[in-house]
Amino acid sequence: MKERAAELKKETTRGRGGKAAAEELDVLSKIAQMEPSDRALAERIHAIVTTNAPDLSPKLWYGQPAYARKGKVVCFFRSGNADKEPYCTFGFTAAANLADDSGLWPTSFAVTQLSEQAAENIAALVKRAVR
Repeated sequence: MKERAAELKKETTRGRGGKAAAEELDVLSKIAQMEPSDRALAERIHAIVTTNAPDLSPKLWYGQPAYARKGKVVCFFRSGNADKEPYCTFGFTAAANLADDSGLWPTSFAVTQLSEQAAENIAALVKRAVR
């Protein structure tokens, strides 16, 4: 993450990458400022989202990491410490296209740790959200 932040900083000072690089740098900076437990979750979720949905652009949304398509936030991470909650939140907006005929679909999850199964579930939901 530190290496990527350094790359993005270079891109913004060179004028290449412009707004997208600056927004990702903002997200990485925000993650770096989090309490260690929240930071570990945010870093892992950032990696899951950017790997499984490379078309989503990292940006800050209400001061927290989020991932957008064409400027509209699709999914987001909220720090539990920042919200004074005992858990972090990973959620989806209506732009995520998760609605289905069952009438029941996920919009947010409480996150205190990420098992391999939880990481796989997030990856699958993110892929579904951007199709």
